[in-house]
Amino acid sequence: MKSKVTVIGAGNVGASCALYIAERALADVTLVDIVEGMPQGKALDMQQSAPLWHKGARINGSNDLAAVAGSDVVVMTAGFPRKPGMSRTDLLKANADIVRPAAEAVKKHAPNATVIVVTNPLDVMAWLFWKTTGFPKQRVLGMAGILDSARFRAFLAMELGVSGADVQAMVLGGHGDSMVPLPRYTTVGGITITQLIPAARLAEIAQRTRDGGAEIVKLLKTGSAYYAPAMSAVEMVEAILTDQKRLVPCSVLLEGEFGLKDLFIGVPVLLGAKGVEKIVEIELTAEEKAALHKSGADVAAMISELTVGV
Repeated sequence: MKSKVTVIGAGNVGASCALYIAERALADVTLVDIVEGMPQGKALDMQQSAPLWHKGARINGSNDLAAVAGSDVVVMTAGFPRKPGMSRTDLLKANADIVRPAAEAVKKHAPNATVIVVTNPLDVMAWLFWKTTGFPKQRVLGMAGILDSARFRAFLAMELGVSGADVQAMVLGGHGDSMVPLPRYTTVGGITITQLIPAARLAEIAQRTRDGGAEIVKLLKTGSAYYAPAMSAVEMVEAILTDQKRLVPCSVLLEGEFGLKDLFIGVPVLLGAKGVEKIVEIELTAEEKAALHKSGADVAAMISELTVGV
C-alpha cells in the first residue's frame, strides 16, 4: 500500500513540498489549508500535471485538519511568513496559535505519524508540536540543518565553481542568526574546505549562510524562500519513507547531548523509518561548542517566552 503524506499549509512551501513528493511518487499527498478552495485548487492543478510525469501519486486538497488521518508523515508548513525587517522571534506567538491546533489534530487523527516541522521559528515550533502531541521524541523533527547546510553548500560551490553535489557540509544549531556552520566538517570531493578557501573568506560565506533566508526576503520584498525549504523537507520525507539511514543535521529534542537539554536544536542524526534513530555526537572544538551553546540559549529563551503565562 502506498504511503500517505499530509502537508499542512498550502502556501508556497507547502505546495512545493506536495508537488515534489508526488512527482517523485514517494507517497499519496493530502494538502490541507484553512483557505477555502486553495488546497483543493492547487491539488487539482498538480493532479492534472501528473500524466506528464510518467509516474507520480494522487494529490488531494482539504480544509479539514481531520484529513491527516492515516498519514505516515505529516509536514507542518502553515504559518505566517517573515516580512522584510521581521525576525523569526516576531513570528513566535502568532505561529504558535497555528501550530497548536494542527498538533492536536495530528495527535487525534494520525497518532502514528512522524512529523516534520517547517513553520518558523522552527526549533521552537518543533518543540511546541512535540509538547502538544506528547509523541515520542524520535517522531517529531524540525527541518533546519538540511536547508542551512544546502545553502552553505550552494554558496561554497558558487565560490569555487564546482558542482554543489560534490560539496558536503554540516550546519548545526538553531535555525536563525546563531546557526553554526562547521568548516572542519565540510568537504569538496573529500577535500576539507579549509584547504580550498582562506579563513576570512570562509567566515564571510558562513555569515551569508546565516543570512540566507533574510537575503531572499529582502530580494523578494513580498515573500520568503520556498523552493529550498520545500526540497529540504522532502529530503527528510524520503529518508523516512524509504528508510535511507541518512546522516543529516535536523532539529531534534536534546536530553543532555552536546551538553544541552529540554530544547530542539539542529544536530547530526541518523534519519530512517523510525524517525530519529540516533543522535550522533561529533567532536567539537571549544569555540564550536560555545557557538552551539549560544545558539541553544537563543532557542531556550524563545521557548521560555512562549511558555510565559501558559
